[in-house]
Amino acid sequence: MNFSNLSKYLFLFSTTITSTFAQQANVNLDFNPQKNTQNLAPYGGNVVSPEVKDDNTVTFRVKAPDANKVELTGGPILLALKSKTNIPFTKGSDGVWTLTIGPVKPNIYVYRFLLDGVAIVDPNNTFTGASNQPGYSNLIVHDSAPAYYDAQNVPHGNVTRHIYHSDVSDGEREMFVYTPPGYNPKTKYPVLYLVGGSGELASGWTLDGRANIIADNLLAEKKMVPMIIAMPNNQLLHRNDPNHLDKTYKLFEEELRKQIVPYIDANYSSIKDRKGRALSGLSMGGRHTEAVGFNALDLFSSFGIMSAGDLEPEKLNPAFFNDPKINDKIDYLLVGLGSGETESAVGKRSAATDAALTKAGIKHEYFIGGEGAHDWGTWRLLLHDKLLPNLWKKK
Repeated sequence: MNFSNLSKYLFLFSTTITSTFAQQANVNLDFNPQKNTQNLAPYGGNVVSPEVKDDNTVTFRVKAPDANKVELTGGPILLALKSKTNIPFTKGSDGVWTLTIGPVKPNIYVYRFLLDGVAIVDPNNTFTGASNQPGYSNLIVHDSAPAYYDAQNVPHGNVTRHIYHSDVSDGEREMFVYTPPGYNPKTKYPVLYLVGGSGELASGWTLDGRANIIADNLLAEKKMVPMIIAMPNNQLLHRNDPNHLDKTYKLFEEELRKQIVPYIDANYSSIKDRKGRALSGLSMGGRHTEAVGFNALDLFSSFGIMSAGDLEPEKLNPAFFNDPKINDKIDYLLVGLGSGETESAVGKRSAATDAALTKAGIKHEYFIGGEGAHDWGTWRLLLHDKLLPNLWKKK
């Protein structure tokens, strides 16, 4: 067999293996894990759900012979389907409820089932979200090739889970840290501190946000600067605490100054200077970026506010807005949100923040994009298209 024929054979073999491993086999990090190739139910399941076809239609199934009503719910998937109401399933004589939707644009969508009015995860879907909120399922609608957030055959960085003691919360806390491929302790790297929203844990930016995979792909394309990404837990008290808003900013600033930043500087080859640090977050993390980060210019010089803002930002950060030399202290500032959240309260706060920055003549980028709303589809896009490529970009 000559080299050319061998290459063709290996290609056909690899594509056969890839297709065989689809439908939630969890062997490879497939870009199409919910494509049904063998008609095998996921391990521990009893039906195939969800089943994603190449025409981007999706079939959900759940075996619930005693149920009276089953519906599909979840903001991201309903937005993608342009449906303002939950979508009902049809019950078969075998007790299996079925729903086919689409076509759906390739992306990852959060959804749940309503079983007689009770929200549950899809019991046959192995891609289940884990965060600071009740469980949810992820629908992965594939395209003809891997997306920017899919694992590809490029050099990969490492993600390390650190557990450290915090005097601020008086307990053990966790933080995930991404180091780029070829991380060299003799090289000094800038650090992006990336935080989550009200319903997120420290793991959110890697599990749902796929920040490490996005960074791997961008680095392979030479579209971003090699950096360390520290992903700490910015929950410092119960999110439903009645005084959460009054307490959270002070506690998060203490955690940043006393625990998080010193820990990274002590354990990684980081640039120990404000010019080498950025702070960004989604939703509540975006509020933390604005309320805390803007008051911590001794620590940070770049910021990313995702799906967040304030109706009166000048009152929230008076020193920031009244500093005549503020533009000399900011290297990059992003205010970004999804096109599906412009009319929401979040959208109004983002617009107000943009207007205040513009009025004060503070350099920044205001971006509205994608087809998502207040969801990971928006935040992955902002990370890939705007934040990572623009941090520490040579001018």
